Amino acid sequence: MNKKTLVLASMLFLASGILSAKTDFNYLFKQGMDGYACFRIPAIIQTKKGNLLAFAEARKGSCSDTGDIDLVMRRSTDKGATWSQLQVIWDDGNNVCGNPVPVLEKRSGKIFLLLTWNLGSDHERDIIAQKSEDTRRVFVTHSQDDGLSWEKPKEITNTTKQKDWTWYATGPCHGIQLSKKSGYKDRLVVPCDHIEADTKHYYSHSIYSDDYGETWQLGGTTPQHQVNECVVAEGSQGQVLLNMRNYDRNHKNRKTSRSSDGGLTWSELESDDTLIEPICQASLVSNGKRNKKHRLYFSNPASKNARTNMTLRMSDDDGQSWLGELVIHPGPAAYSDLVMLNKRQVGVLYEGGVESAYEGIAFKVVDVKVFR
Repeated sequence: MNKKTLVLASMLFLASGILSAKTDFNYLFKQGMDGYACFRIPAIIQTKKGNLLAFAEARKGSCSDTGDIDLVMRRSTDKGATWSQLQVIWDDGNNVCGNPVPVLEKRSGKIFLLLTWNLGSDHERDIIAQKSEDTRRVFVTHSQDDGLSWEKPKEITNTTKQKDWTWYATGPCHGIQLSKKSGYKDRLVVPCDHIEADTKHYYSHSIYSDDYGETWQLGGTTPQHQVNECVVAEGSQGQVLLNMRNYDRNHKNRKTSRSSDGGLTWSELESDDTLIEPICQASLVSNGKRNKKHRLYFSNPASKNARTNMTLRMSDDDGQSWLGELVIHPGPAAYSDLVMLNKRQVGVLYEGGVESAYEGIAFKVVDVKVFR
């Protein structure tokens, strides 16, 4: 598809979104559902059997990041056409259970879910200032039956968090399993971020497992700070690509880095001027192909001024450039996650609404042939 045709397709897609913005949200999680005031922080993955698992934080009292927050899921066995009832994976009383990062271990079919926890009474600012009662902790759970049931979450803070780190977050988004081409076949890689106690600097980093999810270790940290929430994807030559939320207010765009050793070290940060953002989370997914057919898809609220304009982009050169854009929702929108449904379709799970980005978490299937 040439540039002119792609722009026209995007305009038609945008017009359709504007006309249907008030009624056309396919909400999987919506304010008020099952007694929860608000749902935030979407993550999604396709299982070995082809089913979809969509995760979110279910917030009891409000949309606040603090308080009684449960980790919930819905499941689809028909590529997203219909979804199960809400399933609570982790409810720890009045505490915060969140930041879901699902990752599929392809050999066994197990789905691992990396999570973070803190006391519901501890605010982020107090954890960062080391004035909180407890701190931010890291956990993992897994499912052996395609998401129908989950093991009790197990704490892995000691092997994945340094003692001089205060705030910590997994993802939020999906993790990946590396291919043979990476040189680290079957390694599970999960993107994370943290804040240092003394400097208050915030960085992106990775954690990984080389024993099919049995144990988890701390990977590399970015050389520069002012980045945090991040997502990973494998490039066409096996390199690991890291795409990060950027706090440089003079440059409202995403930061990127690369690793040639499976996430143990990361290259100097670079700015991607095409991927504009209002300081927010984003998602990145590979179609899993190699060489000429390898493509990346990226989603975020593509605006420098506000969390609006949820947009999907495609790259066929490992993120060096981006070919066209499709507006999923032009109105208020924030966090998102992507999943490849098959070679022709990508699923977009995103926060969006009419008056606020946090009215619910919607799911949309996009035919990627528009980018060809």
